Amino acid sequence: MAKELYQRHMKPELDEALLSARIVNLIGPRQTGKTTLVREMLGHGHFVSFDDENVLAAVESDPQGHLETLVAAANGEPIVIDEVQRSKKIALTIKRIVDSNRKMGQFLLTGSSNVFVSAEIMDSLAGRVQTLKLLPLSSAEIDSAGPCLLLDWVKDGGRASLPNCRPMIRAESIDRIIRGGYPEIRPLPERSRQRRYREYIDTIVDRDVADVMKVRRPDTMRRLIDQVAIRTGSEINLVELGERLGIQRQTASDYFDILERLSLVTRLPAWTSGEIGRDVRHPKSHVIDTGIAAALRGLTSDDFSLGKDQTPLGSLFETYIYTELLKSIPLQRNEWRLFHWRDRNGKEIDILAETGDLLVGFEMKASSSVTESDFKNFHAFKEGPGKKWDFLGLVIYMGNDVLVFGDRLLAVPASIFSSFSARS
Repeated sequence: MAKELYQRHMKPELDEALLSARIVNLIGPRQTGKTTLVREMLGHGHFVSFDDENVLAAVESDPQGHLETLVAAANGEPIVIDEVQRSKKIALTIKRIVDSNRKMGQFLLTGSSNVFVSAEIMDSLAGRVQTLKLLPLSSAEIDSAGPCLLLDWVKDGGRASLPNCRPMIRAESIDRIIRGGYPEIRPLPERSRQRRYREYIDTIVDRDVADVMKVRRPDTMRRLIDQVAIRTGSEINLVELGERLGIQRQTASDYFDILERLSLVTRLPAWTSGEIGRDVRHPKSHVIDTGIAAALRGLTSDDFSLGKDQTPLGSLFETYIYTELLKSIPLQRNEWRLFHWRDRNGKEIDILAETGDLLVGFEMKASSSVTESDFKNFHAFKEGPGKKWDFLGLVIYMGNDVLVFGDRLLAVPASIFSSFSARS
């Protein structure tokens, strides 16, 4: 078990949301710490959990009456409803209540999927609800460091010095990837940890999937998750996945959508230059946590020791850095969007982060050394579709030094993500 309570960087965002929205909707995968964040760090509120079947049944029988009772009992404090996605009737009832009261922070909802996904409900709740997503622990949270503000640093023109990257040997980087970011699971011994991750996926399929959509073949959904874990960091080919699983492309697409709504996987869309026919436009898929991906593939740290096949490490490392960036984006001053890029000649960039007219390219190298050839795709991009953009290229690797490889081209250690100072 974890020795201490991890300090989540989302807490200031949550505090601010409660002051600016009538409903705060905290979503994210099961067991990432949503309930802990709300109970132990927020420190106030009137709690109820829909994981309790008796409570859920009572609310479903009379949602308006039970919510009005909760409002009265809360006495002005936020009403915190855990696993809210399990109710099919609650969203419209909450809407009616907040429509009659303009007070901020009335409801704080937590769940593995968004109960306000209906376009009709979202339109009617415009300006009333703010949705935040809590993902598994970032490296910075694991190390009790400050939020990674790498993208802020780029936006500022790189004028300030990057923080000193804390030394991290290759074996430590691999261990962090294999352990993943689930607070209660990552500290466990290897065998117990891998079993818990596999059981976690079984629980999602048996329980949470049904909260989003009834699926006729849950065994196929489980096999799809295994296939996505094998392909993490790769472009999505739903036709090929469907053929492998014995289902139609549309069914594979529907199942993938469910996994995305449950924040188990995420799509990384393709960046396009607007030049027709030049760019490949298929999205990539990433498992949201490398610990899950490794466990489903049966990979351990020993599988990447000297003399072993290192191929699977490349995709895991790419997913690890992608998810670190994904977790850091809400903490930056500017809005950023993430893409990948590949042209029809095979040139590609693992991740492109975009804000305004600025693009930051990220290439991942699961090695302790970097050479000039690792920057070749950045050169191709700068001379082609990226020539009209302000562009900076970063190779993220497993070494310990920030290295300059030309104008706005740098190699940066992976440990940069846990090297910024903690907030005061």
